[in-house]
Amino acid sequence: MPDKDRMNRNGNIKAFTLVELLVTLVITGIILSAVATLAYAMSSAARAGGDAALSQGQLRLATLRILDVVQNCRMVLTASDTELAIWRSDYNADGRINVNELVFLDCAATHDALCLVRSSSASNPEVTFSGGVLSVSQADVMNSYAGVSQPLLSECNSVQFGWDVAPPSTRRVTIAFELTQNDGVHKYEIEAALRAWAGHLLNNTADGLVTEDDDE
Repeated sequence: MPDKDRMNRNGNIKAFTLVELLVTLVITGIILSAVATLAYAMSSAARAGGDAALSQGQLRLATLRILDVVQNCRMVLTASDTELAIWRSDYNADGRINVNELVFLDCAATHDALCLVRSSSASNPEVTFSGGVLSVSQADVMNSYAGVSQPLLSECNSVQFGWDVAPPSTRRVTIAFELTQNDGVHKYEIEAALRAWAGHLLNNTADGLVTEDDDE
């Protein structure tokens, strides 16, 4: 009798058929695939958002740095398609340019980066500016006067410098460039006006600084 009861209980237990197992596996696979796709999408969105935030942060810092340099400088001495030579400040108040008072805004020949180049020379010699020519170039600063290049924008394109009138009479500078972001290429423009332009130090022909002969 006990054996008969045991057989009846075993007969009531239903086992999964092969078809049911296959259907279960397919459904589970679909669910796991959907979860993986959602996780990847969320990860990509977070990564894209992080890249965009980093790009905008770099843009804000670069803009603040450029505005500080240009707005508070004494004079834009020379300008070309790839660089601006700027008399940053007359730190020793002698009305003359010293090499450590110079900075260069440079976009390289490829126009795909924006850097600030400055000198940290121990000797800090005087630099002449006459006939529209500066006696020290950016290459001289880098090679002979302990030059330092500080990246402002490292992943930009089509950098272009503009100015209202030719240096050294320049009172307004424009820097245009493009940034490639998640949703495409965006154009930006930074415009800065010189607040402390030292035009009174220019000679009569406005192509150099006054000398003792000019003052007589």
